[in-house]
Amino acid sequence: MNIEKRVTELVEEKISAEGRTDLFLVDVKMHSNGRLVILVDGEKGIGIADCAQISRHVGFHLEEENVLEDAYNLEVSSPGIDAPLVLPRQYVKNVGRQLSIKLADGSKKEGKLTGITEDAVIIEEVNKEKGKKAETIEVVVPFSQITETKVLISFK
Repeated sequence: MNIEKRVTELVEEKISAEGRTDLFLVDVKMHSNGRLVILVDGEKGIGIADCAQISRHVGFHLEEENVLEDAYNLEVSSPGIDAPLVLPRQYVKNVGRQLSIKLADGSKKEGKLTGITEDAVIIEEVNKEKGKKAETIEVVVPFSQITETKVLISFK
């Protein structure tokens, strides 16, 4: 049995049973050292109580079904602020924030996320040419060209 697939089913089952359409699974990873990491996010973030409920549900069923023979350490959390955005739903909660986007061709774009379409993100990029006044341009970046997106943290 694929552990990551079964854990994905269990997490989605718990979120659905709670009627929490605002929560969504970002990733499940079983590490070789026995660490099972589940990343869950929400349109308004995710609280410790939600993580605890998901952890109890998954842990209970893994024990009940005897899915893992060896000892394991179960971690349920939200992706850290420095974690790359993976799903389109994660972009929605970051509208208005500054992003750094790496593209498939190796180039980089930075700008304020202003919108999301079905297959792209829209950012406002400040174009600064030497000797000219900086101008803000709207850039549409297709998801298919994005290799990594991170939220830029500002301490201003």
